[in-house]
Amino acid sequence: MTARANGRRRPPTIHDVAREAGVSRGTVSRFLNGGHYVSPAAGRAVADAIRKTGYVVNRHARSLSTGRSDSVAFLLTEPQEKLFEDPNFNVLLRGCTENLARHDIPLLLMLAASDGDRRRLTRYLTAGHVDGVLLVSSHSGDPVAAELRSAGMPLVACGKPMGLGARVSYVAADDRDGARELVRHLVARGRRRIGMITGPLDLPGGTDRLAGYREVLTEAGLPYDPALVAEGDYRRASGERAARRLLDQAPDMDAVFVASDLMAQGVVNALHLLGRSIPGDIAVGGFDDSPAAVAVTPALTTVRQPFERISTEMVRMLLAQIAGEDTAGVVLPTELVVRDST
Repeated sequence: MTARANGRRRPPTIHDVAREAGVSRGTVSRFLNGGHYVSPAAGRAVADAIRKTGYVVNRHARSLSTGRSDSVAFLLTEPQEKLFEDPNFNVLLRGCTENLARHDIPLLLMLAASDGDRRRLTRYLTAGHVDGVLLVSSHSGDPVAAELRSAGMPLVACGKPMGLGARVSYVAADDRDGARELVRHLVARGRRRIGMITGPLDLPGGTDRLAGYREVLTEAGLPYDPALVAEGDYRRASGERAARRLLDQAPDMDAVFVASDLMAQGVVNALHLLGRSIPGDIAVGGFDDSPAAVAVTPALTTVRQPFERISTEMVRMLLAQIAGEDTAGVVLPTELVVRDST
C-alpha cells in the first residue's frame, strides 16, 4: 500500500508494479493479459513485483478496457441431480476450476436440463457475460454448441459433439479403443456370451463404446446378439434395470461390459440380489475408473479416462481461442485397469 497526502493508504497500481519490477507499464499490462511478447525474465520480475506490492487486478476496469468479462462458463446440459450423482462431472469441474485459477479466471457453473434452460443460457452466454464456454455432455440434436459457435463464442466441448464435425473444438478420451481393450480382456478370460450396457446413444461416448464392443466380437469370431445389448443413461439405477433385462433375455450371459462405473455399480447390486457370483458366474467390466469403481465388492475392472488431462486440455484450448487462436480436436488415450470383477 502507498501513502496518500491525507495519511490514508491507497492500493498499489500497475505503475507501482512497473516501478518495482523495473519494466514499462506496457510490459506489466501484457503480462496481466496473457504474457504475450513478455520475456521470461521480465515475467518473473513482474510476478515478483505483484507479490511484493500486493497488487490486485481491478477486474471491472480491465473489463471496460478490454471488452472481456474475465470469466468462463462450465455448461452442463444435464439435470441437476446428475451433477451430484455422477462423479465424473465433479472431477471435470474441479479440474477446470483449478486450471483456470492459475490464470486468475473464475468459472461459472451453469446447468441446462430443458430446452427452455438451453435457450435462456444461450442468450446469456452470447450477450458478453463470459469470454468462453466449456461444454459438457452435449447430446445429439442439442442446438447449444452450434448456436454458440455461430455467435462466435469461444467453445471447447468435452467429447466430440455429434453431427458438428470439425466446427467445434473438443477434448475426448478414446472411447472406442478403451471399449476394445476391455472386451478383449473379457475374451482373453474365456468369456463368450458377453453382454453390454451402453451409455445414451445420442452421446459420442455411447456410440463409440458400443462400436468398440462390436468390433472385438467380430475380431473374436463371436456373433453380435441384440438380446445381449441394453441401453442405459449412465445412472446407477439404469445399470440395475438393464442387468435384469439382459439376464431375462440371455440367461447364459457370462460377462457384461458396462459403459460407466456408476451403471456397473447397479449391475453388481442386481447380480448380488439374483444370487450370481462375480466373476465366477458373470464377469463385470466398467468404464471411467471413477470412485464408483472401488466402492463396490468386488472392485471393478474398468477403463481409466484421463480426466485431469482432459480438463487441462479443455482450459488450454479455450484460453487459446479467447486469445484469438484456432484450435481443433484432441483425443487422449485410455488405460485398462484390471481388478477383481473379471
